[in-house]
Amino acid sequence: MSVKAKKHLGQHFLKDESVSQRIADTLSFQGYKKVLEIGPGMGVLTKYLLEKEGETHVIEIDTESVDYLRAHYLKLSDRIISEDFLEFNVKKYFGGEPFAIVGNFPYNISTQIVFRLLENKEQVPEFSGMFQKEVAQRICEKKGTKAYGILSVLVQAFYDTEYLFTVPPEVFNPPPKVDSGVLMLKRKADYSIPCDEKLFFRVVKAAFNLRRKTLRNSLKVIPLPEQLKEDPVLGLRPEQMDVSDFIALTQKIESYG
Repeated sequence: MSVKAKKHLGQHFLKDESVSQRIADTLSFQGYKKVLEIGPGMGVLTKYLLEKEGETHVIEIDTESVDYLRAHYLKLSDRIISEDFLEFNVKKYFGGEPFAIVGNFPYNISTQIVFRLLENKEQVPEFSGMFQKEVAQRICEKKGTKAYGILSVLVQAFYDTEYLFTVPPEVFNPPPKVDSGVLMLKRKADYSIPCDEKLFFRVVKAAFNLRRKTLRNSLKVIPLPEQLKEDPVLGLRPEQMDVSDFIALTQKIESYG
């Protein structure tokens, strides 16, 4: 990938083989056979995925990287997707089949990748990969901390999260200015939530958009029923609420609505 493309994508490429191996080894292949690697670059992770029992597919927007992969990874054959993952039609490509997502994710779109995961959670039982360390920690964080936020609640509503290990800058080319972190998300056995999902997302996002305020103030953008306006829960700040608390609040808004 060219320097210009690297800068555009915010991506740093691994040069440490052992880290690539460890990321590939996080996948269980239980309940699915296919894997989609996002942003494979020159294939340092891809080659370890190809050693696995599953069927590896890769999606890469940079044409130089696509040409390299076609020339050096013949096993991939017609499984190289030259598209932007954020605009990629998952259901059209995979049909209804389940698949895992893995990658050394470009820092500047990593949060958007997670939201795309949530949109397609019915098909993605596992998600593993590398983020900027603070983003990976945020996704896995529990209530009561400054790092806990929108991503923490929304991801943990549907997935069990685990921060696996930290990766230092020197194993990348070019080296980033921050540490990276690898995480693993495994979809919950029952990943349906007992409330309106769209309203749940709205409540969580509104709450953390004014995270220093109490819910009484931050949720003014959502019409709250009169019966709820004196509820003690509205005196809390969002970081005091775990996933079940946000679900319960959403249920109250629905029931009084």
